[in-house]
Amino acid sequence: QAQLVESGGGLVQPGGSLRLSCEASGLSFSYYAMGWFRQAPGKEREFVAAISKGGGYTTYADSVKGRFTISRDNAKNTQYLQMSSLKPEDTAGYFCAAALSPSRSAVVTAPGQYEYWGQGTQVTVSS
Repeated sequence: QAQLVESGGGLVQPGGSLRLSCEASGLSFSYYAMGWFRQAPGKEREFVAAISKGGGYTTYADSVKGRFTISRDNAKNTQYLQMSSLKPEDTAGYFCAAALSPSRSAVVTAPGQYEYWGQGTQVTVSS
């Protein structure tokens, strides 16, 4: 059974950094495009970043472009989200997701295209 487990969330001051990890098991990780989404209380889940199954292609939401970096290590079945210059509006639960992808270059931004989701990790940006 496929499972995605996020870690690395926590409380950080504005301007600080965090690195989230998402470890996958029960699936052929290198066959899947991966993504990060977030959801704040009272708001809909929103796309944050995505990476192709080979890792060579990435895309970001405008709100995080230049501050967040998505990456993956297929040998470790793990993807990452390096977050810098964090703002209070980045406060949310962060979720990783996996989408089976036939294309080495495809990045997936629509949540409905993802087959598997993690349980999420909370990020709180506050002084």
